[in-house]
Amino acid sequence: MALKKFDAEKYLKDGAKTYSLRGEVEALIDRITAKEYDSVCMIGIGGTWAEWYPVVEVAKKYTDLPIYLENAGEFLVKNKKHITDKTLVFTSSASGNTMEILKAVKYCKDQGINVYGFTKDETTPLANLLTDPIYNACGDCEHSYLLYYFVMLRILKNRGEFPHYDRWADQMENLFKDLLAVREKFEPRAIEIAKTYAHEPYTMFTGSGVLWGETYLFTMCILEEMQWVRTKTVSSADFFHGPLELVDDRVPVFVIKGEDEYRPLDERVERFVKEHTKKAVIIDTKDYILDGIDDEFRVICSPMIITAILTERLAIHYEQNTGHSLEFRRYYRQFEY
Repeated sequence: MALKKFDAEKYLKDGAKTYSLRGEVEALIDRITAKEYDSVCMIGIGGTWAEWYPVVEVAKKYTDLPIYLENAGEFLVKNKKHITDKTLVFTSSASGNTMEILKAVKYCKDQGINVYGFTKDETTPLANLLTDPIYNACGDCEHSYLLYYFVMLRILKNRGEFPHYDRWADQMENLFKDLLAVREKFEPRAIEIAKTYAHEPYTMFTGSGVLWGETYLFTMCILEEMQWVRTKTVSSADFFHGPLELVDDRVPVFVIKGEDEYRPLDERVERFVKEHTKKAVIIDTKDYILDGIDDEFRVICSPMIITAILTERLAIHYEQNTGHSLEFRRYYRQFEY
């Protein structure tokens, strides 16, 4: 099935370009982990915070190394004693001019702390601040996930905590072909979901575990920022401590189901909403095949499946139904605030 507003050939070329950065990332990680370090910190805000989230969540399954995920805005005003010159600090900004990211990196540099990371090219303000920046102009979230995983899982490999790194990384060469197939499978459903729910006055989304960041990203950065659709994102665990009281036949509830140890929490929400609203939408990563990628790596790849489904396809069909361009903002980056 043809995908609306999507160039498959360009997508696969961009995917190959992102994958080709593997060697550069690995060389960087090998170099910096050869020196003494005692913790790792990822700094993001909004979408970048959400993209680092599953990477940190996955890493914690394999290591007891202290790993911090910091919101750049909060990082600037909070106590930062846990970040020292023995902390490996990473960040990212596609635009390279995200205000809070720039200020956080400048703070670290003033303290003698190197910051590594990604931006689109050498012309951005962030490129001038990063130590050994890596450039990637490809904008889809799965590109970011792959690069961030190269960072974190290589660190774990070098610590002896993720011995399957090479096999996983080799199989990631199949990723973008698989995610194209995921898009194609979901497309008819994306059309139907958007047609049914794009004009709802209020929509609830639940998610958990490795998929929490992408669930949060889609509702905040896409539906709220880009579509002005009123949403609530709640973790599957917290759903039963407040939000469940709002559920009735007027309220659509999207349940994003993952494949990690948090899945029973998602299934509990699923059972409830199927009984209490006729507007339950269940999206399960298990329904999508990853060809050429071992099942043991599915949890790692599951945020990429969800971003292909939600951020990259459902968003397009919301736009078609709302008539509101994904490019238009009233306030965001329009003026100083």
